[in-house]
Amino acid sequence: MLSHVHAVILAGGSGTRFWPASRRLLPKQFLPLAPQTDEPLIAATLRRIESLVPAERVWVATGASLIDATAAMLPRVARSHLLGEPVARNTAPCIGWAAAVIARADPQAIVAVLPADQHIGDEDAFRQVLERALETAHEGWLTTIGIVPTRPETGYGYIEVGEPIAEGVSVARRFVEKPDRERAQAYVAGSRHLWNAGMFFFRASDMRAAIAQHLPGLAAGLDRIDQAALRGEEARSLADVFPSLPAISIDHGVMEKAQRIAVVAGSFGWNDVGSWEVAWEMAGHDAHGNAVPQATVAIDATNNLVKDLSRRAPPKRWTLLGVHDLVIVETEDAVLVMPRARAQDVRAVVDALRKRGETDVL
Repeated sequence: MLSHVHAVILAGGSGTRFWPASRRLLPKQFLPLAPQTDEPLIAATLRRIESLVPAERVWVATGASLIDATAAMLPRVARSHLLGEPVARNTAPCIGWAAAVIARADPQAIVAVLPADQHIGDEDAFRQVLERALETAHEGWLTTIGIVPTRPETGYGYIEVGEPIAEGVSVARRFVEKPDRERAQAYVAGSRHLWNAGMFFFRASDMRAAIAQHLPGLAAGLDRIDQAALRGEEARSLADVFPSLPAISIDHGVMEKAQRIAVVAGSFGWNDVGSWEVAWEMAGHDAHGNAVPQATVAIDATNNLVKDLSRRAPPKRWTLLGVHDLVIVETEDAVLVMPRARAQDVRAVVDALRKRGETDVL
C-alpha cells in the first residue's frame, strides 16, 4: 500500500493575519512560526512525513506566483510536482485537480492532503495516526483526522463522531461549523466531537467519483483539463478552465455529503498556526508570560509577544514597561503593535494599506 501513497501539501494561503511578516510572495507557510526553530512551516510539513511518503511522491498545491519560492523552500520536491493554480478557488478544485494529476502517474494512488501551515508537537504520534488514516483510505473510505479537543475552541470546525469502524477509527457522522462558546463547551464535555484539522486521505479514484456525484460542475472542468493534458496542453486548459470552477471547500462540497466518511482521532500536539495569538500560545514564556527576545528588559509587563524579524538590522535591545497582552512585530519595513485579543483583525490593517496604495509592504 505505502508504495502507492502520495502526499499533497496545500500551500496556497496568503496568511494576512501574520502581516507584517507574511507578504504576498512570502506567505506564512514560508515563515518559521513554530516555537524554538528556524524551520519554515512548509519545510517541517515535508520533513515529518518523509519516512512514510518520500519526496519523489510529494506534491505541492500553491499559487502560480509562488512556484519559484516554493521550489527554493523544498529543493527535494520535483519542480514538476509543484502545482500552480492560476487563481485561488478554495480546496475542492485544488484537491480535485491534484488528485487527477496524481492519478495520471499512478492510477492506484492513495492521497494524503496536508496543510502546509500547521505545527505538530509529537511527530511520532502524528505519523502513527497518519498510517491509520492511510489504511482506512486504502479500504475505500474518504478519511479525515479529528483532533481530540483540549479546550472549548470557537475558532475551529468540529466533526461529530459516529459508530466505530476499527481501533481509533469511527464513522464521521457530520461536520459542524465553528460553534459559539456554549456549544463548544457542550462538544468538549460530550466527548463526541473532534476538531476538524483539514487533513484528508483517499484513493484518488474514490475522490474523483465523489466529486462527480456531488460536484458535477467541478468534475466536468477537471475532465476538460485531463483531456487537454493528454494532448500536452494542460497549462493552457488550466488557465482557461480553472477560474471558472466552483469556489467551494472540500468539506462543504464533498465530505459533508458523501456516504463513506471516516475520522481517525488524534492527539499529537496539533496547532493550527492561524494568528499572532497562536504564535504567543506556542512560544516559550518567561515567568510573567512574555514571549520575547533574549535579554529583553520587561518591567511590570506580562503576557506580551515580541517578534523581531529584522534580518538586516543589527540586534537591538527590547524593553517593555507597564504593558500587557500586546503583540509587537518588527520587520525591515514595518512594525505592528496591537492587543493580543485583536489578533484576528490584522487583515483590517492589510485592507487599509491596500486602499492607500501601499502595495510595497503587502
